Amino acid sequence: MYYPQYRPRRMRKTDNLRAMIRETHLHPHIFVYPLFVIHGEDVRNPVKSMPGVFQLSINHLVEEAKDVASLGIRNVLLFGIPDVKDEAASGAYDPEGVVQMAIRAIKENVPQLTVIGDVCLCEYMSHGHCGIVREDGCVDNDLSVELLAKTALSYAEAGVDVVAPSDMMDGRITAIRSALDHEGHQDVPIFSYSTKYASSFYGPFREAAESPPQFGDRKSYQMDPANTDEGLREAIMDIEEGADMVMVKPALPYLDLIYRIKSETRFPLAAYNVSGEYAMIKAAAANGWIDEKAAVMEALLSIKRAGADMIITYHAKDAARWLAEPMRMAAAGRHPEGR
Repeated sequence: MYYPQYRPRRMRKTDNLRAMIRETHLHPHIFVYPLFVIHGEDVRNPVKSMPGVFQLSINHLVEEAKDVASLGIRNVLLFGIPDVKDEAASGAYDPEGVVQMAIRAIKENVPQLTVIGDVCLCEYMSHGHCGIVREDGCVDNDLSVELLAKTALSYAEAGVDVVAPSDMMDGRITAIRSALDHEGHQDVPIFSYSTKYASSFYGPFREAAESPPQFGDRKSYQMDPANTDEGLREAIMDIEEGADMVMVKPALPYLDLIYRIKSETRFPLAAYNVSGEYAMIKAAAANGWIDEKAAVMEALLSIKRAGADMIITYHAKDAARWLAEPMRMAAAGRHPEGR
């Protein structure tokens, strides 16, 4: 019987051999950990559909930020839940708004973290849409862009490191870049949610951020899941408007978009491993149907392998701990395979 001289299984025999030729690597510094900040004192509300995720008042937010930093994670993404919602999203650009206070608190207490502020209006609107709604029920793109730029500027003035517009309004990158530059914040980068789909995987997030639309849906401004050329065009448009990083959201159902955008633009690219993806793994693991650690690490590797430079994920803390396990075992003189 003929056997090939090259047998790929030779290099799969042990963990050390597999590590020698491993092509894709994860590290905590590529993770971005989302945090939900809410008004109040000593608030730590669990999000039922997202085990391990909480709405946090400022004091608990700072504690969480310290824990995140201790794990080697360098980046957090802030979402705010205001006390009052209205039809002008006034809480989004209030200098004493919940996110603005959170930015200042984290930068004062955990300055080594990069603080990214999600720029959107849905959490602050009484109707839950990502912009101003006209009398005919449609979202007014251009009026909404004005408020988004105002919100991004208020974050910059509070000391945010990065602004991340997630609204999917046309032209908002140009408007935000212009507003930041005009007010002396030309060094604040923009991480654009450039390729964001009208996905069914956002449900748990809307519970966490208290932002479900009260009527209709977001299909008139978020992308059609059937389209890939349009997803690439959206990324290119945002790059041309001044974005410093673009993004695909969600991640796992759109790995082809991650690969294509990275391949065709060679531009810094993030991917958002969204709440529904997180909740499915958590639910399956809780029922004993899958190995949570193995499934999470495989999912994150697939996102990185597709081309993402940064991964926004609710798994970040667990993944950072798991990534540290081989180093702890080596320091203790133990082999990861038990021999």
